[in-house]
Amino acid sequence: MSSTYIPAELRKQVYQRASGQCEYCLMPAQLSLISLAIANIVAEKQGGQTRANNLALSCPICNQYKGSDIASIDPHTGKLSAFYNPRIDGWKKHFSLSKAILVPLSGKGRVTAKILQLNRADRVNERRLLAEANLLRVPD
Repeated sequence: MSSTYIPAELRKQVYQRASGQCEYCLMPAQLSLISLAIANIVAEKQGGQTRANNLALSCPICNQYKGSDIASIDPHTGKLSAFYNPRIDGWKKHFSLSKAILVPLSGKGRVTAKILQLNRADRVNERRLLAEANLLRVPD
């Protein structure tokens, strides 16, 4: 199944709302070797629609790991938990940043960090370098 076309104005809106960085791992678009994607938070095959409230700016790594998944088993509780949704979940409620590590603060944070591999060594090192260069922005 092919993805629905996303008009340029909607792409621009999503990019600006995300301040030009991946809404999951915080990678700035201008420093990514591959363009960030406008991705459905809830995949079309799961019933998600291609509308502003279901779109996020995602780096290729986060987008690949997330795929069409919308939930996983929380490693702390053993219960099913939805992924972090940048449109309805406040970032600081689900994550904090400690020395370039994205610390999950909730079930949503834990399953998102686990499935998207947000704290893999190379990703932590990227965030450390971004922080040292004052290029890492934590969402509100």
